[in-house]
Amino acid sequence: MTREEKSQVIKDLTAQLADTSTLYLADISGLDANTTSNLRRACFKADVKLSVVKNTLLAKAMEESGVDYGELPTVLKGNTSIMVSDTGNAPAKVIKEFRKKNDKPLLKGAFIDEAIYVGDEYLETLSSIKSKEEVIGDIIGLLQSPTKNVISALKSGGSKLSGILKTLSEKE
Repeated sequence: MTREEKSQVIKDLTAQLADTSTLYLADISGLDANTTSNLRRACFKADVKLSVVKNTLLAKAMEESGVDYGELPTVLKGNTSIMVSDTGNAPAKVIKEFRKKNDKPLLKGAFIDEAIYVGDEYLETLSSIKSKEEVIGDIIGLLQSPTKNVISALKSGGSKLSGILKTLSEKE
């Protein structure tokens, strides 16, 4: 790879890093071509972009991006693939589901909305993180709940009240 090609790859990676708030670093070494193809297919279905990168180029792109990736550059050893997504938990869910049949990919680290996770032991935690849309849905549900309860009580209370009045009028 020429110096110009490396420079272009670094620029592309830097732009990709700037456009995302979710970055996973995974080790997919040892997977055969068919298994790797299945992983790519699973990533595509989950709207996760998977690509294999050179560690030195990714480290330079992280440095040039201006974002503080904390300890993540220290895990750039061996085979590294990056998984980029708009949803914070999507790559973790893909990895977790894929590992039901395979022993890889291994999670090296993740960067999600400025939070840094280093190590495969965070896979379960990351897969259970709610996406922004799920959190917004939960908040809307919680906000609507009291209103629904008040409306329901008023509706049922009105029918109960009229029933009580009718019963009292019939007794007299």
